[in-house]
Amino acid sequence: MDAREFLGLQPTHNPHRWFLPVVPGICTGHGFLFGGCGLGAAIEALERTTGRPVVWATAQYLSYAQPPSVLDIDVTIAVEGHHITQARAVGHVADREILTVNAALGHRDIDASGAWASPPDVPGPDECPGRSLRLPGEDSIMTRLEVRLADARDWSELDGAPGTGRSALWARIPDLLEVSAATLAILGDYVPFGLSQALGRVGGGNSLDNTLRVARLVPTEWVLLDIRIHAVANGFGNGAVLLWSETGELLATASQSTIVRTFDEFPVGTPPPAAADAPT
Repeated sequence: MDAREFLGLQPTHNPHRWFLPVVPGICTGHGFLFGGCGLGAAIEALERTTGRPVVWATAQYLSYAQPPSVLDIDVTIAVEGHHITQARAVGHVADREILTVNAALGHRDIDASGAWASPPDVPGPDECPGRSLRLPGEDSIMTRLEVRLADARDWSELDGAPGTGRSALWARIPDLLEVSAATLAILGDYVPFGLSQALGRVGGGNSLDNTLRVARLVPTEWVLLDIRIHAVANGFGNGAVLLWSETGELLATASQSTIVRTFDEFPVGTPPPAAADAPT
């Protein structure tokens, strides 16, 4: 199964238009489209339309899409050069815009490479405990991921004591072992998890944006999510996720700004406020 099939992204007769049925399997436990899945679907549409791999893609989340709606994704090629294409994808439900993704795509052969960041020193995935679901039996993207706690607290261990701002998870998608930019977009959407770890409170956040920068795609079953929270202030948080292969190669980086929420404010199963707090 590739990323397009995993997400359920479908082509149309127009090569610049795609559509994504919004089903629980690509949604959060709160019942709206998971931001990483939205970005991943847009990346797939951009790559398949242009025929080039994503170098970076940034999503601005404007509203929420909930089942059983259908997200139409329209791709516009702004500039197409010899090696690089600049393009955007707009996802909307009817006339309501849900997300806008800007991206650069391409590949250049150049005799220079390297990586200067380093992964955290954590046990391998087989040595780490699994992360429990807060609502066992829920139908969401979380039931399609396998996540293990490399350097992080489970739900019951979040006792209000602040963390260091850095946490780590091993993650994989059992049905999707192919490493692609779309796969990394899904797995990179973990700054909200890091916020709960940093604050020591059960919660997370709703993403305002998400930027994926691809370094190198190499085969790996598990991806190490190196989550770094930079700050929380004025009701918002920001941070980054470095995504590493099992052999320690940097695959990509992701960064986000979020609306910080705790589950006592925003109970599980309740849609986020669509008017007052949804970014517009």
